[in-house]
Amino acid sequence: MKKIVALNTYFKLLLLIIGTSLLFLLLYLSLYIYTIQQEKEVYKTTYNQYNSEVSSLFELNSKTHIATIKDVTYWTDLVNFITTKNEDWFNKFIVKEFDTYEVDYIGIYGLDKQLINKVATSNIKTLNFIPKSVFESLYQSKLSRFYIQIPEGIVEVFGATIHPSEDPKKNKTLPSGYFIMARLINGSFLQNLNKISNSKTQLVAYDFLPSDDIESVVIYQKLKDWRNKTIAQLAFKRPFNLDFKSAKKILIIIIIAFVINIIVYLYFSKRWVYSPLKTITKILESGSQQAINELKSEPGEFGYIGNLFEENNNQRKQLEISKKKAEESDKLKSSFLANLSHEIRTPMNAIVGFSDLLNAKDLTEIDKKEYIKIIRNCGSNLVSIIEDLIEMSKIDSQQITPKLVGFDINSCCKELYESIKVTIPKEKKIVLNFIENPKPVLRNVISDKTKLVQVITNLLTNAIKYTENGTVEFGFAIKEKAGIIEFRVKDSGIGIDDKNIKVIFDRFRRIEDDFSVELSGLGLGLAICKAYVEMLGGTIDVNSKVGEGSEFVFSIPLKYDTSTITEEKSVITTIDLEANHDKVILVAEDDNINFLLLKKILQMRNYTIIRAVNGQEAVTICSTNPAINLVFMDIKMPIMDGYAAFEKIKTFLPNLPVIAQTAHSSAEDKERVLQSGFTDYVTKPLDKERIFYVIDAVFKNSK
Repeated sequence: MKKIVALNTYFKLLLLIIGTSLLFLLLYLSLYIYTIQQEKEVYKTTYNQYNSEVSSLFELNSKTHIATIKDVTYWTDLVNFITTKNEDWFNKFIVKEFDTYEVDYIGIYGLDKQLINKVATSNIKTLNFIPKSVFESLYQSKLSRFYIQIPEGIVEVFGATIHPSEDPKKNKTLPSGYFIMARLINGSFLQNLNKISNSKTQLVAYDFLPSDDIESVVIYQKLKDWRNKTIAQLAFKRPFNLDFKSAKKILIIIIIAFVINIIVYLYFSKRWVYSPLKTITKILESGSQQAINELKSEPGEFGYIGNLFEENNNQRKQLEISKKKAEESDKLKSSFLANLSHEIRTPMNAIVGFSDLLNAKDLTEIDKKEYIKIIRNCGSNLVSIIEDLIEMSKIDSQQITPKLVGFDINSCCKELYESIKVTIPKEKKIVLNFIENPKPVLRNVISDKTKLVQVITNLLTNAIKYTENGTVEFGFAIKEKAGIIEFRVKDSGIGIDDKNIKVIFDRFRRIEDDFSVELSGLGLGLAICKAYVEMLGGTIDVNSKVGEGSEFVFSIPLKYDTSTITEEKSVITTIDLEANHDKVILVAEDDNINFLLLKKILQMRNYTIIRAVNGQEAVTICSTNPAINLVFMDIKMPIMDGYAAFEKIKTFLPNLPVIAQTAHSSAEDKERVLQSGFTDYVTKPLDKERIFYVIDAVFKNSK
């Protein structure tokens, strides 16, 4: 007995439970095994039978309507109606016989997917709820049954193509139109299912999670749309009762044994558990540190629980701190969304407003040029905002991975210097300087050149934006011992205060002061820089003083390219032609507005323009017209896209220059275009100067 008293609480309870529950466990196991086996077998059999019954009845419920729509859609008069749209015929043969179809909606559509006429009950008030994409699949399948969500609820839709009477199998003629029947899954529909299935039928959501109800058998019939996507379910429910008399007798015996076991358990638990639990209750109610210390002094597990309570108090304090940070993050996100709305509406307001002012009759040429300049600047700002949002979205979804290549870092930075220098606004008195590495870099380095250039470009753009007068300089230094390449971008601009410098790389952050309020942007540029630098395995930091300027420093791992392969330079195919009016340019563009804009730009130089509305037509025109000197190829087109069309054209005209035009402006998209072999590319929105630059490079007549 003394040995038992010396045991800790866990072993005392364990010994008690083992000693008093052996008989209970044996009796319970006999009941458990018997009941489970019987219940599983009976339930499985009942479920399978019920499932088969429901499936058959559900198909039978729609069989009449399927037969009806099959019969009515090979009807020459209906084919004629598609052409004549005779209202009297529709009223006589469709509206008058509407009740016999036992549906809530009948609609007849032309091959152009436009509704010709319809008739519906008061249950369906939506005018035209059939998606256009339905007709594309219906054209191939000839007959379809699916479900769709409309404001009035879920409807069962029967669709079939229309053919002449002499083509009942619909395999001799092409469809003339589409015949749509629909019935609303409402109370009467469910009552009919209840009647024929002897079940309680209910319409539930597609992601409805059934409860564990052993007293009923429930079958879920999925309702799928034309894309085979489940939009809802029909639940068929039927009572399921089990009554095992022998199991009840065993259960009574078990209950008696269990009651005796509980009495014994309560007696000993009062002595071994009640006092520590009372202390725990006091801790939970008041959080008293004294009670925690008392519990910690208890032997065994309750002493361990006391330690856990102490740790929990510490964790709760940390959670309160985390909660404050989360609330602050929500406020920052709300502020970001409000700023996003403002930054998009501001340029849109200028674009719409000044576009209207251009219609004024008494507008001077000076005013017109000023308005056009404002519209172009606002359009550029809007594109920049959208590109930042897309870039951050790709980073969040981990769609961007580093593409490591060997490249000449000296040439890369010099080219960047030349391209940034010409973008500095003329009204700003800024000197841009490039500081080279103290020692010449004789070997190529390995990194993601595209992302490195974008980081430096973003930092330089910010430096120029926040500097009105003075200098902006950037450069790099090779640190062999540390194994890094260190880049610096320094400006003499307005600087950043201590409060903002701590959060300058955070998302949803934007410095708000008298100067920055005048500048557009979402504040995502530095967040993108930080993400790219870390993606390349480096770090980024900033030092700044208000009124003196800022210096951004970031580093990436130093790794030399040991291969002898040099970086490929893009070669632009050139053609020497005599005069612009003799030069024929094919524009492959499916959008009329985009084609009209490009056509107007090219006509400014008297080029002869030919149009193709898809990739296949572009291939055909190139194969039959040897006079074509240049092709502008839209990447995304119907029938055949720009990539596929370009590959086909190159097979018979390998030297024909082809310029890609695309709305995708990310570095990855541009890289894919050039790697595919295109001569060059232009991005949308189209820039006239960029287009002329590319053409001049191709035709060797730049002015």
